[in-house]
Order: sequence, then structure tokens, then C-alpha cells
Amino acid sequence: MFPILRDALASDLPAITEIYRESVLNSTSSYEITPPTETEMAARFSAICEQGYPYIAAAGEDGTLIGYAYASAFRTRPAYRWLVEDSIYLGTEARGKGIGKLLLGELISRCTVSGFRQMTAVIGGASPASIALHRSLGFEKIGIMKGAGYKHGRWLDTMLMQRELGEGTETHPDPDAYPGTLFKG
Repeated sequence: MFPILRDALASDLPAITEIYRESVLNSTSSYEITPPTETEMAARFSAICEQGYPYIAAAGEDGTLIGYAYASAFRTRPAYRWLVEDSIYLGTEARGKGIGKLLLGELISRCTVSGFRQMTAVIGGASPASIALHRSLGFEKIGIMKGAGYKHGRWLDTMLMQRELGEGTETHPDPDAYPGTLFKG
């Protein structure tokens, strides 16, 4: 059954870079203006993976990477360690086929197992497709930042959405379990 979801690998970086490049140039899903190089994308990939955050690839029938998703720190201050931000990018051929939902569902599952308690989505351009995707998996709107970005000759709003993971705020987290160990020296 396709796509196949798996851990992203360093060998995926050329395809990850190209998918992200297309998004930077042609959409508002990222507020970057100039696409980063493969070297920069490799540094970002390493930083996320070295901290143990999930980074997932979606491969098509022929094994070609058609999308990816990852979780990362929302903020780096220790009290935020139980909150992750999701990021999902799809190749043009993969859009509108449910692949984003598969990736986000897997990301939610992996983050829950890791002990994170909240996930947030920062949706550039308040994209209706991205909002619908997140809503379908239990995210709720928590706010809008009006005119937060300027890209493609227009001001863009940014939608913030959030959902609880696992026990959410019902219990205290275990500070000795990952992700509690993220900020221990």
C-alpha cells in the first residue's frame, strides 16, 4: 500500500530540499523567501534528528520521496519541552491525496509515544487545506496572527492550531522521561 511511511534518511535530503524549495517559491506554507541550500537543509535535519524528534518520509510506489513531516521544538525554553510544532511538506504530485493526513497522523502517534503532551500547528497564510487537515485530526484553532508575514506581494495571516497528546494536561509529566530530558545537562 502506498505511500510507505518511514523514518527520513540523510539520503532523502536532495528530495526534501526540492520539495521544500518548491513550497518556499510557490506557496505560503513557509515564510522563507529564498530556498535554503541542501547543506542548510542537512544542518536542520541533523539538529531535529539529534534531539530525537520524529522526522518521517512518505515514499511513492517507485520509492521516490513525495512528502515529509517532522516535529520540532516550538520554543527552546525548558517549560515548553512538552510542546512540539508540526511541519508537513508535500511534493506537488502528492497534494490532495490524503498523504498529508497519513504523515500528520503518524507524527501525532510518534510524538505521543515519546511523551509530548501538546502539538501546535503554525499555518502560514492561514491555508484552508492545512487548516482542514489539522482540524480532521483533532486540532482546534487557538488564534490568528493578522498580517504576520509578507510574501508574494501580500500580507499573510498565520493560523495557530493545537491539540493535546496522550494525557495532555490531566497529569504531571515525568521529568526523567524523554522529552523531559531534553533540557537536562
